[in-house]
Amino acid sequence: MIFITAKFHVLPEHAEAWPEISRAFTDATRAEEGCLWFDWSRSLDDPTEYVLVEAFRDGDAGAAHVGSDHFKAAQAELPPYLSRTPDIVSTAVEQDGWNELGELRVD
Repeated sequence: MIFITAKFHVLPEHAEAWPEISRAFTDATRAEEGCLWFDWSRSLDDPTEYVLVEAFRDGDAGAAHVGSDHFKAAQAELPPYLSRTPDIVSTAVEQDGWNELGELRVD
């Protein structure tokens, strides 16, 4: 799978509204056939920072995502709400979902 984590730094005046601002992009991405997950979290230390954790089935699914109309729309619509270019880590991982965290096992 392709595993991606990105940090979005939202302008302070838009930080509370970011979930709604990004909703159309989020919903459309989650509906993609090759999307395994697309989940936003908000930083506990910086209320203007949102972290996006996303995964796609494979490189073809990732390419379809980047080539989609909703991705292109997000490229045009989302930057005015951001204070800077998002940071990203993107890598191929030899698995197809989450594994248990064995070091913190709950029985």
